[in-house]
Formats: sequence, structure tokens, C-alpha cells
Amino acid sequence: METNRFVGVILAAGKGTRMAPFSQRFPKPLLPICNRSILEYQIEYMKKAGIQDIILVIGHLGYAIARYFGDGEDFGVNIRYVEQEETLGIAHAVGRLEPYISSPFLLFLGDIFFITENLSAMIDLMVNQNSSAVLAVKKEENPDAIKRNFAVLLTEDGYVKRVIEKPRYVTNSIKGCGLYLFDLHIFDAIRRTPRTAMRDEYEITDAIQILVDDGFPVLTSEIVREDMNVSYPHDLLLCSLEQLKHLNRPYLLGKNCQLHPEVALERAVIGDRVRVSAPITIADSVVFSDTVVDSKKNLEKYIVTPDMMIDCRHFF
Repeated sequence: METNRFVGVILAAGKGTRMAPFSQRFPKPLLPICNRSILEYQIEYMKKAGIQDIILVIGHLGYAIARYFGDGEDFGVNIRYVEQEETLGIAHAVGRLEPYISSPFLLFLGDIFFITENLSAMIDLMVNQNSSAVLAVKKEENPDAIKRNFAVLLTEDGYVKRVIEKPRYVTNSIKGCGLYLFDLHIFDAIRRTPRTAMRDEYEITDAIQILVDDGFPVLTSEIVREDMNVSYPHDLLLCSLEQLKHLNRPYLLGKNCQLHPEVALERAVIGDRVRVSAPITIADSVVFSDTVVDSKKNLEKYIVTPDMMIDCRHFF
């Protein structure tokens, strides 16, 4: 596996307007899932796959991301930053990176929480099969999930023949997951990618289809166990509970917390330096770091921050 040939890219420039009120204070990729940001998970995945050089594309509140990760030394990687001034779709963002990339690259979308298995398998597939792209996919039995992402159609010998962005009519169960491996041919395809009429953006799926139509081999790798878009505040709770289950933990307690001796935690994620003053039960909930919980009532299906409490019961 020639991982030193590859760089990592994470798109983390979105405004996350649907995440309000969080979006006013946090860039979405820094929001915590089981006390770690989405970006930390993605950087760790890249590091485990042997990728050391990572580009973070930043925009809204990007200074907070740069301040948190710095040059990447504390995380065991090398991080560079590229600022995206306009948000006109994934293909547009990737196309702006051409001056900074001279080798194949692994691309993560910074607003998706992934649980993956053997990310290195994507790299091995590209190297061994000499493909121009590898798309991370998942077998998905829920057609609505495919409609929210993109469908992938394969030839009989397993190559991608068609990608369909947000299909209205679903004909198969292979869902694209927002995790990609590209070689440099993607930049030529992006230059020829039209702006869509439906969303007025440059779609990466259109660029991938151009690669396919030009005869470049595009493969899939079924390495994604879970992929959850973090679009709304309650998604943070759903992701944390899913990760808690993946970790096989009954709850997660951060550092330097002060909890009443009779506090009960059930499928709860408690951040660092949290204080809970009453003997309550916190269940199926997330408490952000540096929060003081003075509630005398039990909390179930809540997100609690230093500034607010968000009731998520109607989403379950």
C-alpha cells in the first residue's frame, strides 16, 4: 500500500444554517460526537490509513478550526488550510484545490459522521486496480436514504457506470456515502462540470459521471458501516448515541466532572468539566463540556449546552 502517495482533504467550509443555534458559535465540523469533533474522527481515519498530509477547506468560522487543530502536530499529521470564499457545491470546492494537490487524494465531507471499516481497502483498491476513483458505498435498504444522497449503478464486472444525485426513483440498493478517493483526472472532469439547474451548484456526482463517460475506471468500496449527515441539532444526539453503541459503552463521562453522588447515567454522553448538582437521571442525552446542570428533573433525549437546553424528544 503506497499511502505516502496520497493526501487527505476534508471540506469544512459550510455555514450549517440548519444547525442553528449551534451554527452561530460553532463551525459544524467542530461539533462534538461522544466528546470528539467530527473532524477529529475523520483525521484519525486518515492517519490510520497512512495519510499524513491533510488539507482542511475552511470558510464559516474557519479560524476556530485552525485554532483548534493548528498545524496538526498534536494530532500526528500535517495540516494545511485553504479558504473557500464561495460555496457552490462539492465539485466547485474540490476544483479550487488543484493548485495545492499533485497526487491522489482521499476526500471527506466534514458534515458527515462516518463509522468505517478498513479505510485502507479503498487505497489498496485504487493502487491494485489502477482506477481513477473509488467511491465509498453502503448497501442501503431504505430508499429514502438513497434519495437524500446518490445512487450508484454498476456494470456486471463491478465498475461504476452511472451515478445519480438525489434520485427521485430508486432502482437499486447501492448508496454513495460522501467519501471519495480520486486521482488527478478529477480536476479535468470538474472543469467540464456544468452548474446544475436544480440546486445551482457544481455537483461532484456530475464530475464522477464525466470520468466514467470518458472511460476512466471508477470502482466502489463497501467500507461504510454508518454515515449520518449532521444537518440539524438533533442529529448530534443521534450520532452520539450511535457511536456510544459502536463503542459498546453504557455512557461516556468526560474529564474533571462533578456529579451529585446519586446521578444516574443511561446512554448519556457527558463532556469535560460538567457539574450536575441534583440527584437526577440523564438518559439518551448529550451534555456539552463546561455545562452546569441545575435541573431538578430527569433529562431524557436532551442536548444541554452552557447556554441552552434543546428538547429532542419529538425526533425519537
